[in-house]
Amino acid sequence: MDPVRLTLEQLRELRDDVAPQAARRSRASVRRRVDRWRDRAFFIAQCALAAGVAWGLARYLVGHKVPFFAPVAAMVCLGFSFGQRLRRVAEVMVGVAVGVGVGDLFVKMFGTGIAQIVFVVALAMSVAVLLGAGTLMVSQAGVQAAMVTTLLPDPGAGFSRWLDAALGGAVALAAATIAPAAAIRRPRQQATAVLNELAALLAETADGLRNHNEADLTDALRRARASESLLDDLRSAAAEGVAVVRMSPFRRRHRGRVQEIADLVVPLDRAIRNIRVLVRRAAVAVWRGEQMPAEYPLLLERLADGTRLIAESLFEPAADVAAHRVLGELGRRTADLPTPAGLSAVVVLGQIRSTIVDLLELTGTTYEEARELVPLRPDGLDEK
Repeated sequence: MDPVRLTLEQLRELRDDVAPQAARRSRASVRRRVDRWRDRAFFIAQCALAAGVAWGLARYLVGHKVPFFAPVAAMVCLGFSFGQRLRRVAEVMVGVAVGVGVGDLFVKMFGTGIAQIVFVVALAMSVAVLLGAGTLMVSQAGVQAAMVTTLLPDPGAGFSRWLDAALGGAVALAAATIAPAAAIRRPRQQATAVLNELAALLAETADGLRNHNEADLTDALRRARASESLLDDLRSAAAEGVAVVRMSPFRRRHRGRVQEIADLVVPLDRAIRNIRVLVRRAAVAVWRGEQMPAEYPLLLERLADGTRLIAESLFEPAADVAAHRVLGELGRRTADLPTPAGLSAVVVLGQIRSTIVDLLELTGTTYEEARELVPLRPDGLDEK
């Protein structure tokens, strides 16, 4: 009986532990879903309003009784991210118009059936290809032609459905120029996230070296390797933001600020690569039991401080001056250090110096000016 009683008690304890965990996971899941909805709320509202406006114009302005293709074309055309929206809206609009137009004409002349469907889809896609369309426009032409031939085969409709599709695309094109502010803020927020992550892994590397802690350095190396995905997100956000400010007349005043963030991608990419090599070599040194100069953890912590200040400067420009000063002092300090013994120590010092140059460029300093702030060493550790 005792083993059974013990098992039941353990089950009750397990149930008591699992219930709060399940509740926490459920709340976290709800929060994530709500956050995702908030991120897409503008897009949802934009599609809904565009569909309503397109239907209203086709119904009351043009006088079509069942303007099915107007809201459909508007929603299809808007279904892309902001960075590619205007180009894709125009492309899809042409594809939809070609498909509906070819389908309308063919149904009016030959009716509908298996042979007609095969022919009209092939013809619509061929016309799109001959117009120089991409894959998206060609496929939309085929889809819309098939819909006209099968879903609404009305020979008496004439070209009303083509006009509805063109009208819906035009509404979508107008709506696409109204971009949310999120597309402007996102590049700056993503750049800040990348810089803060680099600062955190530099600090973790410093702790790992100071305490000869393999676990810290292994985790820092994992984070350094994963940082590439953060940079990819920044590239995407920057490209999206640049496209928005170029194409939307309502956001062009932000062009300078968005372009500044986009210009950070290249030096930030170099900094990430240098830091990744730095962390890997620090981890190798601890794994092999190699000795590192006692000052290296302090250098890495100071480098982390400079990186955090750059992240702050993206929202508080005054921090830019402090970041420039911290990195400049660190560059001069690395030039005065004695020549380290051991390959790992040499590599780490060289990567610190290279990273300083990369980070200085993020403060608005040119590459040549950044190199001047990191003086040459007499032993040749100047791969910058």
